[in-house]
Amino acid sequence: MIENLTDKNINAYIIVSYDNPQCLDMEEFDDDVKRIKYIKRLINRYTNTGELKHRLILNHIISFYNIFDPYAATRILFFKISPDNHFILKTFLVYLARMPKTVDMIRGKNILNSDVLISEEIANQLRNL
Repeated sequence: MIENLTDKNINAYIIVSYDNPQCLDMEEFDDDVKRIKYIKRLINRYTNTGELKHRLILNHIISFYNIFDPYAATRILFFKISPDNHFILKTFLVYLARMPKTVDMIRGKNILNSDVLISEEIANQLRNL
């Protein structure tokens, strides 16, 4: 298992963490991996415009956790999402009960749950679902 996620080994980590027995080809794998891009794009849209599509973000995150090992899924998302937006990701993961106490070794550092804030605005919207 890859201990420290870096730009050089993230793709290998994504491949070994993928767990979809129904996947038949690389095209389907690529489509599943694109969920990271969709989540990232939706979070960036929120930070840039204030438009939050919380249900769509939840849907993509849930689907992502369905096809990746949960421990690995969390590490991959924290690696791919900008550190400036970790508070947004954390808010969704807390809502889904997927946020661990520590996200291990992302670019040489552990991310402690207690070091990342929660977005009260997003949390309030999620509570109203």
